[in-house]
Amino acid sequence: MTVAAVVLAAGGGRRYGMPKALVEYDGSLLVERAVGTAQAVCDTVLVVLGARAVDVWRQAQLGNAVVVANEDWETGMASSLRTGLEGLRGLPLRIDAALITLVDMPGMTPAALERMAGYGTPDALAVATYDGVRGHPVLIGRDHWAGVIETATGDEGARRYLAAHEVTEVDCSGLADPTDLDVPPAS
Repeated sequence: MTVAAVVLAAGGGRRYGMPKALVEYDGSLLVERAVGTAQAVCDTVLVVLGARAVDVWRQAQLGNAVVVANEDWETGMASSLRTGLEGLRGLPLRIDAALITLVDMPGMTPAALERMAGYGTPDALAVATYDGVRGHPVLIGRDHWAGVIETATGDEGARRYLAAHEVTEVDCSGLADPTDLDVPPAS
């Protein structure tokens, strides 16, 4: 089975004050960190850019990641999820499942992504949990892409689709820090 990672990095970072893809964290941009973590596990990594996409593309070292632009990024995360899944559909190789991860989770690790990727089949729907609380990454098998694309709206992403289907919860407690960076750290 072939699992590809999709890094959602299109948002404007309204609460943060700038696009999170351009935020420097421990010596690298958040988008570089997210893509590098994904590349440690997946041969195919697709990164969805939006806000200041040209700046991110010019400044970030994204290796051999496939870069796609979400022109509708201002409408919320769902448009980036749709753009990422559509991007995977357009690749010349068959991808069986998409491992969806977020740019603003610097504590994500290859170990957590690897555990999730182990569930990668065309009919998979899986979500990482941390001490019983659902978080990211989310694994979406190819059989579900059309349904997710059809139902994803606003900032909900795949939440509505996942709520209507049986989802495997994968315990990733201790493998990664699920905290996302919503606001800059206090100085």
